Amino acid sequence: MCKYNARTPVRLCRSLTAIAGLAMSLNALALEITDMVGRKVVVPDRIERVFGSAPPLNVLLHAVAPDRVVSLSFKIEEPAKKFYPPRLLTLPVGGGIFGVGQTMNPESVMALKPDLALAWNSPFVDRKKIEEAFVGMGIPLVFIQMDTLADWPKALRFTGKLLGAEAKAQAQAAYVEKAISRLASSVGKLPNDRRRVYYAEGPDGLATDCHLSFHTEAIELAGGYNVYRCQPKDHMGMERISIEQILAFDPEIIIVQDRAAAAAIRNDARWQGIRAVKAGRIHLVPRWPHNWVDRPPSAMRALGAQWLANLFYPDLYPFDVKHETRDFYRLLFGVTPTDADIDDLLTH
Repeated sequence: MCKYNARTPVRLCRSLTAIAGLAMSLNALALEITDMVGRKVVVPDRIERVFGSAPPLNVLLHAVAPDRVVSLSFKIEEPAKKFYPPRLLTLPVGGGIFGVGQTMNPESVMALKPDLALAWNSPFVDRKKIEEAFVGMGIPLVFIQMDTLADWPKALRFTGKLLGAEAKAQAQAAYVEKAISRLASSVGKLPNDRRRVYYAEGPDGLATDCHLSFHTEAIELAGGYNVYRCQPKDHMGMERISIEQILAFDPEIIIVQDRAAAAAIRNDARWQGIRAVKAGRIHLVPRWPHNWVDRPPSAMRALGAQWLANLFYPDLYPFDVKHETRDFYRLLFGVTPTDADIDDLLTH
């Protein structure tokens, strides 16, 4: 407490007391945390408005705290809307730093008045550049590590604690861990000659990703042998490949992201000599509300990798897709899809 005397007049003492009170008030409203890359960040003690700066972060926030999201990185497609809470359907598309969707506009982000922004930490991102962008906007920035599925339990728990949704996030993290453990146990029993898989991306199916890319992680988790063996060159992936290379790989199974590509592969004469095409082993990835395998890579891989394992090795990995999908969607997104919803997911 300030005590006034000859050296500290009443007016100055009152000013010093007011400043001290303001400092105490500000300290009460602020909290220093350590983010997932070890940075110290000062954030509000109650975070009401959060900006996710990349598509995987939108999935994370949709799962953990949909009531705190201020914008989305991508437009919600019509078939996905039934799996979103009404509030998220009304949000603007504010874009993000990278990934599928529009690039963010700093003025638009600032106009949203977020208490906090989340950024995706990855070996391919320039973290300093991202930090500088948000410092310029005056928005506290927290990095989340979330490349691989094994990163997601920690990411879920961290975000749940940050946003006051610990119990919910804990249950979600436990499911992901259980899925990883079950997959690892089954894959460990596989013979060396695993199913040869080609991951077809783009409208013509002639883009793919390396086996070491997080974009194809679900295939490896499921015990598949991604025929495109390489080190990824960048964050986005979708490396172009020739039909001649695919013919040489001769995959047993083709996993497709695009309906147009699935149709092209089935009907284009150039593909017909491939084992997967001859056998009709062309599988379209379920994608609502978020892709089960990739783009964005997210916790959905906990479900998607199990779906793939059952496709690759139905005897080794029995999987009740309707039961598991219903439980997973209820846990992550608070919705319970019907049998018809799940049939639609698996065919579109």
